Amino acid sequence: MYAILDIETTGGKYNEEGITEIAIFKFDGHEIVDQFISLINPEREIQPFVVNLTGINSNMLRSAPKFYEVAKRIVEITEGCIIVAHNAQFDNRILKTEFKRLGFDFERKTLCTVELAKDLIPGQSSYSLGKLVRSLGIPVTDRHRASGDAMATVKLFKILLEKDTSKNIIQQSVRLNPKHQLEPRHIDIIEQMPSETGVYYIHKANGDIIYIGKSNNIKKRINQHFTNTNQKSKKIQQNVATVTYETTGSELVALLKESEAIKRNKPIYNRALRRNVFTHALYSFKDENGYINLKIDDADGRKKAITTFSNRQSGKSFITKAVEDFNLCQKLTGLYKTKTSCFNYDIKTCNGACIEKEPAEIYNKRVQALIDKNSYHNKNMVIIDKGRAVDERSAILIENGVFKGLGYFNLNYQINNIEILESIITPMDSNRDTQHIIQNYLRKNKRLKIITL
Repeated sequence: MYAILDIETTGGKYNEEGITEIAIFKFDGHEIVDQFISLINPEREIQPFVVNLTGINSNMLRSAPKFYEVAKRIVEITEGCIIVAHNAQFDNRILKTEFKRLGFDFERKTLCTVELAKDLIPGQSSYSLGKLVRSLGIPVTDRHRASGDAMATVKLFKILLEKDTSKNIIQQSVRLNPKHQLEPRHIDIIEQMPSETGVYYIHKANGDIIYIGKSNNIKKRINQHFTNTNQKSKKIQQNVATVTYETTGSELVALLKESEAIKRNKPIYNRALRRNVFTHALYSFKDENGYINLKIDDADGRKKAITTFSNRQSGKSFITKAVEDFNLCQKLTGLYKTKTSCFNYDIKTCNGACIEKEPAEIYNKRVQALIDKNSYHNKNMVIIDKGRAVDERSAILIENGVFKGLGYFNLNYQINNIEILESIITPMDSNRDTQHIIQNYLRKNKRLKIITL
């Protein structure tokens, strides 16, 4: 649990500043579950430059509560939370100073979004909150007011959690939260899970991830882990301390995140997962007569595949449908072995490429259309899919035929501005697994929106 906050102060000498406004959003990693926003009477003068910056003046604060009147609420809403702030060292110092004046030691673990952003979003021209959220296309209202800046920090922190593919932030949170050190009741964990599409992470007591999975219904899948009697499930049941998750909205995003997270974190109970996620591939070659032939064969990383399949039967089904959809020849697609004409030519549904009756350049155009449709080789595009909320969409970025990463956006200008698009995208590794996942998903989901860059 996180307490994401922002504080406005009077300015002045070091450790003599007073708080003029505070905003705290209690955030569970997915949504805001509580909040506290208040002006505060600092009982001292506000520096003129601060008045100009924030618009907060002494007249506005005369009837506002003094810090001791809101101190209890601040303690309660931040209890058991990690304090998250943009330049957390400053906000934490101001809070500790105010509590020290009341004779109370305020101790909380902190996370600084400036430091996290420098690590997870390198290369930015500035890491000030205003310039950083602008570069990420995050809309901000009430800039330089506590509630506006705290809400901007919430949105920034969500993006940073997305970009933390090693899950260091989540593991640290689990490690620091004392309730997770208790012997868990499986039913309590299940009740906290959503019935939504996403990726889940099973942790042991020290925060380490022992298993990563993907599901279209996280709650149902976790229930299966806790009720199955196979050897792996029994080990998970013995070692689980808590389960964290991230909803993705899109099954494609969940598949890609799962694959990346397993490779980065190497959980102990994922060792055998997807060693052979695809076994066969579609290849093309030109024969001595200049016709493009297609062939389903064992997957070979040394050869460039058009697309890949989980098994031979899946590939054969694909080719069978392609012959019909693109009016291709059974012989030249490997479905009908013959030295003469194919069966479809005999029943007048093949144009005769098998016996060189149809010119190669005409036939090859249809084959190339099939290849172009099922391969993103050398293409620059964004695959648009479902998001985590009604007003949100996911974006999978392909540049020069290489998978670059994924992210979420709410506004069209974020996806149409290449600089903002690249900022909101979480960089991910491109490999044979990601290529298979994307191509397989594109084959099965014909109505996906694709933007060519």
